[in-house]
Amino acid sequence: MSIEAIFHVLIACHIVTGAVGLAVFWIPVAGPKGGRIHRLGGTVFTATMMTTGTFAIGISICTLLAPVETHPHLMSHPDFGSVQSISAIFGWMMIYLAILTVNLAWYGWLCVRNKRNRKACRTPLNLALQGILIVAAANCAIQGVMIGMGLMVGMSLVGFATAGTNLYYLYKPTPGRVEWLAEHIKALVGAGISVYTAFFAFGAVRLLPEAALTPALWAAPLIVGLGLILYHRRAVTQPIRAKATR
Repeated sequence: MSIEAIFHVLIACHIVTGAVGLAVFWIPVAGPKGGRIHRLGGTVFTATMMTTGTFAIGISICTLLAPVETHPHLMSHPDFGSVQSISAIFGWMMIYLAILTVNLAWYGWLCVRNKRNRKACRTPLNLALQGILIVAAANCAIQGVMIGMGLMVGMSLVGFATAGTNLYYLYKPTPGRVEWLAEHIKALVGAGISVYTAFFAFGAVRLLPEAALTPALWAAPLIVGLGLILYHRRAVTQPIRAKATR
């Protein structure tokens, strides 16, 4: 099977699992917390994010191996029409976003599974994912500088912040009583932000290429997601903290 054929198979699988995950995302986010439906929705969301991210890594590798063959429709585009740009944007940046998604989904799952037992969250895989994310974010920034695209440099900051805050919590001397819950919310909502961003931005490349690199298109999921994280961290953790002080 050719790289182009593998690429299109991975794209189809990526769209299916990603669409399921993005639909299920709203069950734990908008629904009642802590119940069976919340847990089931969260489990399905985590599994689909891990799977979608893995497919995206495969898509990115195909792009890096054969940028022209996998993206022939972009060769005449003024913003993407070079092998270097296609490799940087649809190869290196996409693989970075895929690693970010996998990192957040797995980290968020471990936080809720182990709750206050942070030592159980310091698995070799989880710690390796933090290092891999830092390397992927640094490479995304470097590739962005090389092609003169500030958007890639800006997006890399999310990866540095994610790995940094994850490691800070994992090794913080005295974490708060419900800090595991705040981390769980941050990570899984963050995974949703990452995939929504990728779907909007990379989907726009095929439907409306001239709008694909519009900052607003990339910023909208981030702004909405940050609002959801701040709201849920306050709404979910504050009653628990208040109950603990009575």
